[in-house]
Amino acid sequence: MSDLPSETFSVIQKLDGYSGVSEGPTVVDASEYLTDGMLPISKPGRGQVLIKLRMASVNPSDLHFIKGEYGQPREKGTAAGFEGCGDVVAAGEGAEHLLGQRVAFVTTGAWSEYCVTMALMCIPLHPSVKDEDGAAQIVNPLTAVGMVDIAEKNGDCFVISAAASQLGKLMLGLAKDKGLKTICLVRRMNVAPALKELGATVVLDVTSKDFEKKFSAASREHKPRVFLDAVTDSISEKVFTLMPNRSRWVSYGKLNPELFPMTQMGQLIFQSKVIEGFWLTPWMQANSAEMPHFAKEVQTRFADGTWKTDVTTYLPLRDVVLRLAEATRIKDGKIMITP
Repeated sequence: MSDLPSETFSVIQKLDGYSGVSEGPTVVDASEYLTDGMLPISKPGRGQVLIKLRMASVNPSDLHFIKGEYGQPREKGTAAGFEGCGDVVAAGEGAEHLLGQRVAFVTTGAWSEYCVTMALMCIPLHPSVKDEDGAAQIVNPLTAVGMVDIAEKNGDCFVISAAASQLGKLMLGLAKDKGLKTICLVRRMNVAPALKELGATVVLDVTSKDFEKKFSAASREHKPRVFLDAVTDSISEKVFTLMPNRSRWVSYGKLNPELFPMTQMGQLIFQSKVIEGFWLTPWMQANSAEMPHFAKEVQTRFADGTWKTDVTTYLPLRDVVLRLAEATRIKDGKIMITP
C-alpha cells in the first residue's frame, strides 16, 4: 500500500448509537448528523479488500442509519454509507483474487474515497455493467429477488407499496418475467403508465377517496396473498385487512413515521394472517448457498438492460453534507455519490 494515500476524504457520522425516535428517512439538514473530513485508511486484513470508490448509492436505509433509526447503531467518527462500486486496490490474505477488479460492494463506510470491506461482500462486475448499476447492485436488487421469491411461493399475485420507487420497479420486472400479477400502490397516478409498461396489473392511488373500494375489488378479483410494504402506515394496515385469508404482510421499510392502531387483530387468529419483517442481511445469510446464483441473475439483468438504475442526482462526495437534504426531495430515482 506504499503508493496509496494514508488518509481518505469521507462523509463522517457525528452521532453515536440510536436516536430513540422514528421520524422516517426524511433529512432536513444533513449537517445535523454528518460532517466531512479526512480519516485514516486501514490496511485490509485477512479476507478483506481496500476499494477506491467509483460511485455510491443512497438508499432509505442509509438515511435511517445516519438518523439513528436503523437496526444497527451509529458509530461517531466513522464514515456513512452502505453500498457502492469501485476498484480493489489492495487485498488481504485470502482476498488476492479480487485485486484490480471493479466490484459492487456493501460495507459500513461507502461514502468515502477509499473504504475497507470483506471480500465476501463484493461482487465482481462484468465490463458491460455501468457504474450506476454496479453501485446499486446489491441492496435493492437482492431485496427484490428475496421478496418476490416470498411472493411467488404464496400465490400468483402480490401487493407492492411505493411501487414507483427503484426497488418497486425491480420487483415489477421480476414479477412480469415470472408471470405474477401485481397490485401497485402509489401516491401519484402520473407514474401509472410507466408502471403498466413494466408489467403492473393494477395501479391504485392510495390518496384517492375511493381507494379502499378499488383495492377491495382488486383484492377480490386477483386474490393477493403477500403485501410487500415499504411504507408501513395506517393505509398499509387497511390494505392488509382487505386481503384474503392466510395473507402475509411483509414490512421492509418505514417511509411513513406515523404510529397507527391495529384495528383487526382478530384476523391474525381467525383468518391465519401473518405480519413479519424482511431484512436483507439475515436473508442473505440464510440463503448463502444460493447467493452466487442470485448475484448472477441480478448482474445478467443489468448487463442486458432488463433492469436499469434511474438516477435523479449525481452528488460529489464533498457536497454531500451541504446538498443531501435537497437531493432527497427528488423522487422516483437514485442519488449517486461520486468521488
